[in-house]
Amino acid sequence: MVWVAVVTSLILLVLLIIFILMNQQPVNIQFLGLEGTVSLGMALFIAAVAGGILVAAAGAARIIQLRSITHRTWRLHHRG
Repeated sequence: MVWVAVVTSLILLVLLIIFILMNQQPVNIQFLGLEGTVSLGMALFIAAVAGGILVAAAGAARIIQLRSITHRTWRLHHRG
């Protein structure tokens, strides 16, 4: 099962590299007063990674919240 995940990840990585290499047109990027030029493929990759980080952070915050609620509920029911 691990090998399937590794092979699938490698195939996706190769496809990502091909995507970035095929989209080398320069684009102007502006963000919070910063400005620069980056290839289109790299700009899209950076945006996808940033989105993934935001989703992971929101998920982690929710997991922490649920663990806290579960711990509090467990202590309340197992006092004695």
